[in-house]
Amino acid sequence: MKIPVSLLSTYLYCSRKLFLQEVLLLEEPPKESVVMGAIRHETYDKINKMEEEIVTSIKKKINLEKIKELYRKKYLEVLRKVILNNKERLKEVNKSVIEAYEKSSAFIIEESEMRSNNIFNFIEANNVFGEELWEKLIPKIISELKVDSDELRLKGIVDQVHVYTNDYVPFELKTGRAPQDGVWPSHRVQLAAYSLLLQKKFNMPVKEGFVYYIDSKEKRHIAINPFMKEEVKQLVDEILALLESKELPDFCSNENKCKKCGLRQTCYNEEEVNNLIKLRISS
Repeated sequence: MKIPVSLLSTYLYCSRKLFLQEVLLLEEPPKESVVMGAIRHETYDKINKMEEEIVTSIKKKINLEKIKELYRKKYLEVLRKVILNNKERLKEVNKSVIEAYEKSSAFIIEESEMRSNNIFNFIEANNVFGEELWEKLIPKIISELKVDSDELRLKGIVDQVHVYTNDYVPFELKTGRAPQDGVWPSHRVQLAAYSLLLQKKFNMPVKEGFVYYIDSKEKRHIAINPFMKEEVKQLVDEILALLESKELPDFCSNENKCKKCGLRQTCYNEEEVNNLIKLRISS
């Protein structure tokens, strides 16, 4: 059995919530952050697939502003289409199409500029264009890369991977507040898991990764070390044991987490939870 890497974060956040969702099959009411996150992921997936088309369309030397304009136009066009495809989901969280576009366009423009700079600098250094530019481009940036491993018993989608000649560098893109130093523990474990999955996929060591906090535009570095494999393995063991268990974990000790949780009302209703346990497990 392979579990999604995202369950590692959920487990670290609240094991009881994981049990309610994965064992008792409860679903949180739609959240704005979840819907906007889905729009972001879908947009990145689509722009990743058009990257080769954009790069190979550059047949001669042009200035940086023209490359930025090319990328910005293509990326925002994709974003508009994705938002329109998700307008019903946006209605469920009382978000208009215009609001969603205004909130999302900033990070998409930032992504387009990052890739534009990457292309421009490579052209300046190597004087190559079109197909040759795409073939020789370093780093290539892959978004929404699917990875899985039977040995690690994990599967997931890496937000972004920067591919160098002998290196794969994973990036996790996160909304919300960044910690004062480093990264949040759940983000560190998630990145470690993705690094291990990348090592399995490409049979090459992954030495480092980054968590990029979109709202504050802060990029935080994480060195990947051998101890992380044991930590991830232990968490996977604990989660699989929990999924097979009939024992409901205790309440979370962090009141702030509980206040933000969409399952709070059911979680604290012992009668309802016990009935669900009988329905889902005992029967």
